[in-house]
Amino acid sequence: MAAPAACTRFSDNYDLKEELGKGAFSVVRRCVQKSTGLEFAAKIINTKKLSARDFQKLEREARICRKLQHPNIVRLHDSIQEENFHYLVFDLVTGGELFEDIVAREFYSEADASHCIQQILESVNHCHTNGVVHRDLKPENLLLASKAKGAAVKLADFGLAIEVQGEQHAWFGFAGTPGYLSPEVLKKEPYGKPVDIWACGVILYILLVGYPPFWDEDQHRLYAQIKAGAYDYPSPEWDTVTPEAKNLINQMLTVNPSKRITASEALKHPWICQRERVASVVHRQETVDCLKKFNARRKLKGAILTTMLATRNFSSRSIITKKGDGSQVKESTDSSTTLEDDDIKEDKSKGVVDRSSTVIAKDPEGIVGSCTPPQTPAAATTNCGQPQTPTSKSAPVSFGFGSGSASVAKTSTTLSLSAVLLQGAQARKQEVIKMTEQLLEAINVGDYEAYTKICDPHLTAFEPEALGNLVEGMDFHKFYFDNVVGKNCKAVYTTILNPTVHLLGDDAACIAYVRLTQYMDKQGAAHSSQCEETRIWHKRDNKWQNVHFHRSSNSPPFTFAPSAHK
Repeated sequence: MAAPAACTRFSDNYDLKEELGKGAFSVVRRCVQKSTGLEFAAKIINTKKLSARDFQKLEREARICRKLQHPNIVRLHDSIQEENFHYLVFDLVTGGELFEDIVAREFYSEADASHCIQQILESVNHCHTNGVVHRDLKPENLLLASKAKGAAVKLADFGLAIEVQGEQHAWFGFAGTPGYLSPEVLKKEPYGKPVDIWACGVILYILLVGYPPFWDEDQHRLYAQIKAGAYDYPSPEWDTVTPEAKNLINQMLTVNPSKRITASEALKHPWICQRERVASVVHRQETVDCLKKFNARRKLKGAILTTMLATRNFSSRSIITKKGDGSQVKESTDSSTTLEDDDIKEDKSKGVVDRSSTVIAKDPEGIVGSCTPPQTPAAATTNCGQPQTPTSKSAPVSFGFGSGSASVAKTSTTLSLSAVLLQGAQARKQEVIKMTEQLLEAINVGDYEAYTKICDPHLTAFEPEALGNLVEGMDFHKFYFDNVVGKNCKAVYTTILNPTVHLLGDDAACIAYVRLTQYMDKQGAAHSSQCEETRIWHKRDNKWQNVHFHRSSNSPPFTFAPSAHK
């Protein structure tokens, strides 16, 4: 562990390096400890902008992180308070998300899943032994220490964690992530450490087959499934999973928390501690394939609804929209968006403050799915035999510390998600609009080279010319550049009308707009046409690329010859 600061100034102990991510009132930067040369991730919070409540949450997170020192937990090494800034110095974790690493492996078996969940249970057991309940266990918070093979799994983000006394069960507020919430939380019953074990059961289920045990687009039905413990092991993918693995899942996904297995007990389960003898070592290619799709949905759909709520200036206290008839409809939150009920009592005597919220759901019983994110090729793919295949599965909330980057990887902003998303959101939206305009200009002037630089080489598209087929790659578009674009008209001008941008995390976005095209044909006659387009953009190496688009059939994109508009 890094030596405690001998002085009060952060700059006396550390050299700050490049930025790794940013929140509303905080920024994460790589730093180097001067005395040792060791690298860390410094979360720098601008405290002069914090409310008293935010400051209290910051202190709670720091207090909890200081208690936890375990090889499977992202560790807080230093905490330095200055006049206007608070510095939290964490492990620098560079391996990205565990789930992303799994799909990149050449071999993955049930035994590998056992080793993964063992490390997760070790971290949870350490938390519980120290009187800490994480409350937000999910794939986005399971990171790898480095890119090295066999790197340790690290549990991150203690922004929702609470402190409990012994085996205390009490109502600490409605908090967590929908697909991973336990029945007792949904029933608004007293809860404690068992909520983390339930989430571990959901994670283990996904680790074995690549899709979750509970899912529904309608959150009310999702919650009903969870409260009833209504999951199964469908064929054929579960036929090859050992009975011992299913037995451990059953003990984790036990509806009655008093009968649910504990972390220490789970670590003694034969499927964990006798892995070499019990767990299958057969490669699970179908699980890897399904997990790829699961990850793709999480990444592409990251926080789309939350972004919509935030940018529409919904009240974070109610998230209610008024219908024209005067009735009120609750907006559904995405099944991987963290939730917390802000209307709870603070137990100041125990130092428990349960308000480290992101999106607040006042009444989980009444939420209905009222917003469906746009379809994507990844989201529309069949989910490997799962009944009632999800098409808009969980999407992580990203604070800019994406997998694969050298970062503390989302060690919690402790601030409201709406504030985080609004920070810089408008700038990113303008970037997407600007890139869309550049792409259309490349089409107008017939600049194929510029077009290819803006588009992903594996660009997919649904467009009228493809006759209802999904086309992939650049060859289909190159034909129009070579034979049509600019050949039949003197000048082309395109206007984007009513552009609407949805940010899908920090590195993806969707833009929908009306494309109005004006052009002069070779005879000097003026023409106008319009069509509707939707484009999906992904940011790679700090550069936006168009990865998918869909165009309506009213107007061809390239064929500006008069014959096309007779």
